[in-house]
Amino acid sequence: MPLTPTKKIWLDGEFVDWDKAQVHVLSHCMHYGSGVFEGIRAYETSRGAAVFRLTDHIVRLFDSAKVLMMDVPFSVEQLVEATKQTVAINDLNSCYIRLLVFLGYGEMGLNPLPCPVNVTIAAWPWGTYLGEEGLAKGVRMKISSFQRHNPNSIPTQTKASGMYLNSSLAKVEAIKAGYDEAILLSPQGYVSECTGENLFVVKRGKILTPPISAGILEGITRDSIMTIARDLGYEVEEANLLRGDLYLADEAFLSGTAAEVVPIRSVDDREIGDPGPITRAIQDAYFATVRGENDRYKEWLEHV
Repeated sequence: MPLTPTKKIWLDGEFVDWDKAQVHVLSHCMHYGSGVFEGIRAYETSRGAAVFRLTDHIVRLFDSAKVLMMDVPFSVEQLVEATKQTVAINDLNSCYIRLLVFLGYGEMGLNPLPCPVNVTIAAWPWGTYLGEEGLAKGVRMKISSFQRHNPNSIPTQTKASGMYLNSSLAKVEAIKAGYDEAILLSPQGYVSECTGENLFVVKRGKILTPPISAGILEGITRDSIMTIARDLGYEVEEANLLRGDLYLADEAFLSGTAAEVVPIRSVDDREIGDPGPITRAIQDAYFATVRGENDRYKEWLEHV
């Protein structure tokens, strides 16, 4: 989806004009993908803009940086406040927010330790990632020929920039084959995740989702969905899934900050069908939550 420029971007503690938020071409991150990031959404509520699970996202950003041995030159609290300021200064009621901690200019080579660490926060209006039709009717999925990373090759619980080349390859393969999104399997052959989303299967009334050991990113939206589903009375279980479990699912859906909650209509041309009642119930509850319409989860909303 194309970017819609806003007025200001937060860069290393200062606001700069959108068009002036630039880095040197010899920045380490541009050559080696040495960065960690978070995608976050703010939603319009009756009390104004509210960022969904903001602090949880910032904490995960610091966890990712720790795995890559990057020392973030700001505190969690400072980046939480800077994120709110970025939404406010751009007069946004609802938006997508991207935080990036990256290795900048000054050193080159595979040893990243001497490199300076930079931090940036941008926010802009962004609709649903997989389209309104996909949100309403479901998306067509393809199991990719590209595998999800082996956790001993690159830590899969880290939201690192360079590792998303794997996701991009799978995404392009799926789109060129006429599908909306791809599903990656782990090196052991289990269902892992989509290119940027976690995955859920409904079978005989039970909701199943791959465990962390399948190489998934421990999604914050995933965690929210599991909590909401259990509070709605559904049984939720983490379980290793095979591709056949996707083909034979009664319902299936994916979740992520950008995608939100999207039904899966088919996998490898095996029809799952129209969004089912459990998917719809969870989707409705999620959107009510992020828009501040459900007091049960009000602590997840951090108002700007």
